[in-house]
Formats: sequence, C-alpha cells, structure tokens
Amino acid sequence: MAKVGYARVSTVDQSLDLQKSALQLAGCEKIFEDHGVSGAKEKRRGLNAVMRNLKKGDTLVVWRLDRLGRSIQHLIEIIGRLQRRGIEFRSIMENIDTNSAGGRMIFHVIAAMAEFERSLISERTKAGMKAAKERGQNFGRRPSLTHAQCKEAYQALYRDGQKPSEVARRYDVHPRTLKRLISSMAINS
Repeated sequence: MAKVGYARVSTVDQSLDLQKSALQLAGCEKIFEDHGVSGAKEKRRGLNAVMRNLKKGDTLVVWRLDRLGRSIQHLIEIIGRLQRRGIEFRSIMENIDTNSAGGRMIFHVIAAMAEFERSLISERTKAGMKAAKERGQNFGRRPSLTHAQCKEAYQALYRDGQKPSEVARRYDVHPRTLKRLISSMAINS
C-alpha cells in the first residue's frame, strides 16, 4: 500500500523539481519520471515503468491531471485500468482522490462529461457529413479511373479482347482494381 508518484515535463528545458517536491510532500516513496516527453505520446518510458510497478492497494499520485494523460479520454482509460487492478489515484492540484467517495464522484463526473463531449462531436460530425452529401460532396478516396476510362477499359477487354494485365498497366492500376471498377460501373449503369 505505497504511494507512487509520476512526474512529466514536455521539454528538456523544463524542470521536474516542483512536481517532485509536491509528490514527496504527498508521501510518495518512489517517483517515476518522463523528462522531455510530450503527453501526446502514448508510449512513455516513465509511465510504462510506473504502471508495471504499481500493485493492488497502491496509490498513483500526480501533481496535475495533465501530467498523466494527453486528453480526458486518455486519463479515463488510464484511471480505469488502475481501478480494475485495485490501484487508487490522486491528483494533488485538482484534489481528486479515488480513495474517497467524493474523489470517485468527481472522477465519474469528469468521465460523464467526456462521454457527453464525444457524443456531441459524433453528432456534429454525422450532421456535417450528411449536409455535405446533400450538397453532392463525395467522401473517401477518389476512384482510380473516371467513368469514361472505365468504359474504354471495358471495351478494350470485352470488345477488343486485350489482356487484363495490359489494360491495367495502361491505366496504371492493378488488374483486380480494374475488374472491380468495371464491375461496379456495370452495376451502377
């Protein structure tokens, strides 16, 4: 049942001293560090080490939430993993401690807000895509051949009897791509 600290700074110019002092005052027996590592990186040597070393009943302590995760979703993911392993979490500056009922409630409110935010983003994205489709905008990768090129290739294959590999080479596509495009043209015609 140890308190284990994790400290991170994004650039090599920054110092870990403030975080380490706060973690030591919070009673951390061991502190893992990532120096000059962005929070956007999922693979961090210090974070990976602390996650490996934590045991059931331990508490992971950070100075601030943003030192641990790159986004609310990432934080929820990490803290969820900790909870499944029976490990508590504490953030000093935000005063979140999953060891208390109030701390767990605050964490769940944050998680609910993140879920709500993801839902809103999804709804806006779907609405924007629907509106764009109604305006005639296409999504995804452009077809390798135009409709006219597909017709030419079709004629070369079935009227002129040319080999699929020759026709595909002429249009700089794979023979399977050529067959797929021609068959979709026949379906859509």
